Amino acid sequence: MFATYLIGLREGLEATLVVSILVAFLVKSQRRDRLPQVWAGVGAAVALSVIFGSLIQYTSTSLLRTSESREFFEAVTSVAAVVFVTWMIFWMRKAARSIAGELRGKLTEALAVGSLAVAGMAFLAVVREGLETALIFYAAAESVAGGTGAGSLLALIGGIVTAVVIGFGLYRSALKINLSRFFTWTGALLILVAAGILKYGVHDFQEAGVLPGLNDQAFDISATLDPNAWYGALLAGMFNITAAPTVLELVAWVAYAVPVLVLFLRRPAQPPKPAAQPVQPVEPAQPVEPARPVATPAESAPADAAAVPSPRA
Repeated sequence: MFATYLIGLREGLEATLVVSILVAFLVKSQRRDRLPQVWAGVGAAVALSVIFGSLIQYTSTSLLRTSESREFFEAVTSVAAVVFVTWMIFWMRKAARSIAGELRGKLTEALAVGSLAVAGMAFLAVVREGLETALIFYAAAESVAGGTGAGSLLALIGGIVTAVVIGFGLYRSALKINLSRFFTWTGALLILVAAGILKYGVHDFQEAGVLPGLNDQAFDISATLDPNAWYGALLAGMFNITAAPTVLELVAWVAYAVPVLVLFLRRPAQPPKPAAQPVQPVEPAQPVEPARPVATPAESAPADAAAVPSPRA
């Protein structure tokens, strides 16, 4: 249940931070009258996410009749969940510094339009997290717990409740936490969870007959990694690490986990500093010649001009 708890904690904290940014902006802007519209949008997003999750579960258990179709559906949802997890953790690392400003700007525009725009903006800001949570929870619960049972659902709710408590503490300045380090560690763990989900999806594709090699085991270390022991159950429940994977399952797990972890944990390159420009030698100033006096018309006239009689004379 740790995997589903981690999903609820990570996605819940992202949604909680988004809501706290919106609420704090309205409070500081003396626009508390728009808070009901924000909560209405958040409630609608949560409701749609629950409906979406229920629809996925209903499709898997009731609409699909054959085992092959169920395996194929679970494989597709697993791959989709891996794509969303990967996109989410890299997007959050890139947009963490600018998300607050973007949300404030969008909310300012929504306030100028009206209450419906405010509710719609809050809805769009939260619904993405909710839909991702529903899809990733279904895929993780199927891959590590064999189904979205009561234990997995309680773990997800526990993660969301923990995220809400942390977000409220941050909003009230009663709790200090290094969010950058938090998202880095949870992102790394989610990558390993996603690798397990992808491994499970490959296994479902093999059982559905889409991929070959269902009986081609890469190794069997059941004697060392006992599936019934606490450590075997822990690894299988968290990261879907099993004692006897198929060759394609092992290739998928390693091919995803290793490069994605390296890219995620690698620090972004800092822009190079501009090279110092060489100082050009200053040429000595040239001496300035004194300006010559400008002769007036009287001074420039010839010396005998005064002896010339005037025409009137």
